[in-house]
Amino acid sequence: MSAWEHRKVFAVVHTRSRDQWLSFLLSGAALVASSFSILIFIFLLLESWPVLRATSVGSFFFDESWHPTEGLFNLVPMIAGTILVVFGAVALATPLGICLAVFQQFYAPCAMGVFMRLTMELLAGIPSVVYGLLGIVVLVPLINQLQSPGASLLAAMLTLALMILPMVVVIVEADFQKIPRPYLLGAEALGFTRWTTIKSIIFPATSGGIFAGIILQTGRAVGETMAVMMVCGNIVQVPNSLFDPMRTLSANIALEMAYATGNHRSALFLSGLILMTFVTLLVFVAGYLQRIYRRVD
Repeated sequence: MSAWEHRKVFAVVHTRSRDQWLSFLLSGAALVASSFSILIFIFLLLESWPVLRATSVGSFFFDESWHPTEGLFNLVPMIAGTILVVFGAVALATPLGICLAVFQQFYAPCAMGVFMRLTMELLAGIPSVVYGLLGIVVLVPLINQLQSPGASLLAAMLTLALMILPMVVVIVEADFQKIPRPYLLGAEALGFTRWTTIKSIIFPATSGGIFAGIILQTGRAVGETMAVMMVCGNIVQVPNSLFDPMRTLSANIALEMAYATGNHRSALFLSGLILMTFVTLLVFVAGYLQRIYRRVD
């Protein structure tokens, strides 16, 4: 074997060794992250156990209201408020985000597309408290002109929708950029218009990834606390209209954890356990959609 062949074999073996070490490190990092998630879940369960042991499960759904000092732990108003805010915000942000991503990727001039991309990435990194301030200064007074008190379910939905909109645009555009170029060239060769290409090729090819990304953003929205807490009104009730004040699970934890003791404290940890369970289910659904997406590809 010549010296050149020796060097070639050594390079191949060295590359494989580095790949094995990298695979080992990445596997270890994934194991550590999974372990932390399991430990957090166990911690929340242990902290919630005193109130679960002291009261029946039905009390969290059928008590008169949320009055922890009197032993009343009805979580239904906060669960309903969380679901309404999150899914309302996602319903508003998703179609608008997809439309913006389509314009940014396929219709906007080059300079405008670059500017929009940078703007969306900047907006995605703004702290949530800034969006909360925007909601208090702009949205709440505007809604108050329609119907008082202004701080309401609608204000929380709009504020959260503004928060997740930039990430929706970034996720959808990233999926658009994964489309193989031969797909687009083939559509152009067949005489497809731009909109026909988007509707018949790009949307079907990216639907799985888009849905998975939207679900992950829904999980992020579930745990949003500060911005929602600043504009929702923080009254424990099931809202009967968009203009009613309400409270989410995460806002309830942030407002009451500082002085909670005993079963009250455990009930707040139970709220966190419910939030984590909901987010975990969303992550599993997103992973399932991504696997289907890869299988179809």
